[in-house]
Amino acid sequence: MSASGPSGFAAERFPKPQRPVAGIVSDQWASEDSRERAGEASRVIDLLGIRPGVTVADIGAGAGYYVSRLAHQVGPEGRVIAEDIERRTLDRLGRRVSRERLGNVSLVLGAPHDPRLAPRSVDLALLVHMYHEVAQPYGLLANLVPAMRPGGRVAILDVDGPVLSHGTPRALLSCELAAVGYREVAWHWVEGRSIYLAVFEFPAEPPEPEHIVPCGVR
Repeated sequence: MSASGPSGFAAERFPKPQRPVAGIVSDQWASEDSRERAGEASRVIDLLGIRPGVTVADIGAGAGYYVSRLAHQVGPEGRVIAEDIERRTLDRLGRRVSRERLGNVSLVLGAPHDPRLAPRSVDLALLVHMYHEVAQPYGLLANLVPAMRPGGRVAILDVDGPVLSHGTPRALLSCELAAVGYREVAWHWVEGRSIYLAVFEFPAEPPEPEHIVPCGVR
């Protein structure tokens, strides 16, 4: 079942990013077979120490490559919240969830500025190869904060490259998250020196949208 959670700060209150936004060209980064051969998901799950019983929100879940694997990792006592802003993508993912009988997965229709997740519902928010496509990153990050449980983390997997080449340079990522009060606590190279996994602690309270200073083009 899909649903939209409570709304946070309104979109128009946030500054727009002062850098390009990559277009959404597909609901998956690469074929699942190629990602599986590279051991991407297993490495990310291991680096993040995802254990049974936790709740993981897959923000921009797409075709569900991580949803399926996370559902098995967190087990029947855990939850996976699959969020996406595209209704058709979420409908396709819902069919996959039903087909694979993933009873611990719920679907949420979000917005570019707000994942619309229930308050204090998430232990880990995971954004995989999609941050560069977020049209309102400051809104998304600020409105994600109320959904996080104490001790929760936000992890972003992306390419250390230009935004229009479907990457997010490390300096830009760090700047945009810091602008909303996030603090980087871990950095891992997942594939050579190109794909990284950055982990952040969320702020106790994000700044008012009007007080966020957008990062310059990088």
